[in-house]
Amino acid sequence: MKITLKPLGDVADGTVEKLGDIVGSIFHCAVEMEAGFCDLARAYDPERKQYCSSTLLASLGEVESEERVVGIADVDLYVPRLHFVFGEADVVSGTAIVSLCRLRQEYYGLDPDEALLLERAAKEVVHELGHTFGLEHCPNNNCVMHFSNSLADTDVKTVYFCARCRPKIVF
Repeated sequence: MKITLKPLGDVADGTVEKLGDIVGSIFHCAVEMEAGFCDLARAYDPERKQYCSSTLLASLGEVESEERVVGIADVDLYVPRLHFVFGEADVVSGTAIVSLCRLRQEYYGLDPDEALLLERAAKEVVHELGHTFGLEHCPNNNCVMHFSNSLADTDVKTVYFCARCRPKIVF
């Protein structure tokens, strides 16, 4: 299996590499970093002042069956039916996108906390990768596949798949 992380737009140096290390340890595989794209304008909705995650996700294209690609952005994402999303995945294409924007303490007027940002981002990346393997949301609050309707939900869950979800991931 191959997992690739791609920065989309302006993502802080080192963040993608650190996420790659964490994600690799969860999935027990090497995680590669590749250049993404910088122009996110086509996904911007000026009325919402947010970026449509589905538009950016579609820009990642399809990947080979053994590969998963996750775009990492630092902009506020939405899908039309929700106020915001931390991420989105497409099981058919094997791609996902995760935003760092609302995972940052600074978004809520708090002091930056890089370790907490990485922990939250890793949970969201692993969660979206789980969807690319066909996993649905899990009722277990501690499972990484539990739906995060708020940052509090993300903070409660772990970065790991529960005993019910883990066996469903076929590498």
